[in-house]
Amino acid sequence: MTGETDDLKGRVKEAAGALTDDDDLRNEGKADQAAGSAKDKVGKAADWADDKIDQAKDKLADKN
Repeated sequence: MTGETDDLKGRVKEAAGALTDDDDLRNEGKADQAAGSAKDKVGKAADWADDKIDQAKDKLADKN
């Protein structure tokens, strides 16, 4: 699942838990949202690292 999917799933669970007064479901929803946020941040960091590696490769290719 993507981070956005986890976040949406978490929001639905949290809302359902709030409607039914189910604290466990509400907390599970919050955990899913946190997992989604973490996945998004890891993905962005990986993209940033890939860009930096590509930039370094380009600089090395230009020198040769």
